[in-house]
Amino acid sequence: MSGPWRAELGRVAAVAWKDLTAERRTRANANAVLFFAVLVLVLFGFAFGPDADALRVAAPGVLWLTVLFSGVLAFNRSYQVELENGAFDVLLLYPGDRRAIFLGKVVANLVFVLLIEALVVPLAALLYGLPLLAALPGLAAVVLLATLGLVTVGTFYGAMASRVRAREVLLPLLLFPIVIPLLVAAVEATTAALAGDPMGEVGAWIRLLIVFDVVFFIACVLAFEHVIEE
Repeated sequence: MSGPWRAELGRVAAVAWKDLTAERRTRANANAVLFFAVLVLVLFGFAFGPDADALRVAAPGVLWLTVLFSGVLAFNRSYQVELENGAFDVLLLYPGDRRAIFLGKVVANLVFVLLIEALVVPLAALLYGLPLLAALPGLAAVVLLATLGLVTVGTFYGAMASRVRAREVLLPLLLFPIVIPLLVAAVEATTAALAGDPMGEVGAWIRLLIVFDVVFFIACVLAFEHVIEE
């Protein structure tokens, strides 16, 4: 690997490590997000009642809504610490390509959301009676791809809304319409995977997730520097 590429990867890793280390020390955001996710799953479980079939049918949608709402909490915090401490402008002076800041934030948020999902998905399987082990290979691919797309777009719009006073309101308004195709694909793929994929549908939805991830990853990386300069 050439020197410039290695240096850029080092910058990405440094930003990601900074965010993950700060979160590990405080754990305030992780505790809040995890509590919210568990609360949503439990409340929806009570709402659908004791009907096991209804719970299994609703589970994929409930699961991804839980991930989406939990992700919004994480994305709102992604730039908040630097802004509150006046450190974001200093971060922009970090030598090298500013897109390394975005990529580092994406990596940190991806790790964070995946860790939350590692706790939420088994809990959803327990509460909703889902055949998690049988569906694990296909479900793992769906979770990884859908989470990558959600985190990429969420981190980008988190940067866009970070300097706005009403960012907690603005971020969902920007994010939700964009990720509707992602959520539809994730819910349908999860439903097919949990059903054993009898129609061979998981592969088609996974391809849609890949297209979404590639298109929005490239677009967000290219547009990030312009967004933070506004």
